[in-house]
Amino acid sequence: MLDKAVLLLDALEEAPCSLAELVAATELPRATAHRLATALEGHGLVRRDDEGRFTLGTRLVALGRAATDGFPLAGAAQRALRELRDSTSESVQLFVREGDRRVCIAALQSPHGLRTIVPLGASLPLGAGSGARVLAGELGPAGWVESVAEREAGVASVSAPVHDGGVIVAAVSVSGPIERTTRHPGRRYGEAVVSAARRIQRDAGLRTESA
Repeated sequence: MLDKAVLLLDALEEAPCSLAELVAATELPRATAHRLATALEGHGLVRRDDEGRFTLGTRLVALGRAATDGFPLAGAAQRALRELRDSTSESVQLFVREGDRRVCIAALQSPHGLRTIVPLGASLPLGAGSGARVLAGELGPAGWVESVAEREAGVASVSAPVHDGGVIVAAVSVSGPIERTTRHPGRRYGEAVVSAARRIQRDAGLRTESA
């Protein structure tokens, strides 16, 4: 039953859903989907929006913050991320690997109205995006990896690894709409992302070389 509840929450992570849409997304029986959604609603993990659709509940915000507090790296990265956001004027994120997914443990949003938003605690697949490729061990000759419309249409990103003793422990990313980042975002932001990754390593007291 827990697996089914998580399946339902995964569907709601993508977008608010009516009961019919939940059934289609999860392939659960209608009665099961309704029972789980209302049970999760009772615990504050799911709520209804103004249109009556099921969506993620506000209790998840507190749980996400508590989980993030368990990553000291997120706190140590704040200064570097803030400087990176301010120098690029684009959204910035810090990802760590969790199994076959990457989780956003820190994020700051672009001041532009048109921007990319990766919510704190967002769990994304490792199969696409520059941050995913960095966490999978891919590294360009200049120390960064870029992606263009790879995970999401119209979005480009640049990421660099954060190392601890030669091991990649996180990926710092800049992402934004292609109309600003261009189709070669590494040329514009690669150096800044690499500098931010190194700053995070220093601020977190991580080892820059393998022992």
